[in-house]
Amino acid sequence: MLIDTFQKDKVDAIRLQGIEHVMSFTCTEDLTILMRSYKILLKKSGQKTPRIELIEIGPSADLKIRRTKIASEDLYKQACKQPKELKLTKRKNITHDNLGNTHGRVHMGKQNLGKIQTRRVKGLKKSTEEKKADHQKKKEMLKAAAKELLTNNE
Repeated sequence: MLIDTFQKDKVDAIRLQGIEHVMSFTCTEDLTILMRSYKILLKKSGQKTPRIELIEIGPSADLKIRRTKIASEDLYKQACKQPKELKLTKRKNITHDNLGNTHGRVHMGKQNLGKIQTRRVKGLKKSTEEKKADHQKKKEMLKAAAKELLTNNE
């Protein structure tokens, strides 16, 4: 369990200035696991690599193995039982994003958008000159299309 919790990726080389803390787990003969946390001090030495001193800091614990037998099946089930209040019921169509915002999905029937009463703005209305110009363009386009049809048929 401790190896799974504290073990990270294996590395080939490591920079000593990047290490600040060490966690040490030692198993003794009487099956006691000693957990110690140390601060690393790099001191000068006469060689290329520095001399390392460990200063005990932070949490330290002595873990003892007391129970070596697994409980009976019914006792194990009773120990693992969780009250129903702790189980959250899933709320449908509601999601939460990483920022804590709540998003919901609403299902609605089909709507006829043609019957919706919208407000008409007079500023968007075409003037009579614009209407006449559009009408004139349509007439010219129809005449050109009719001429083209006549020339293609002949």
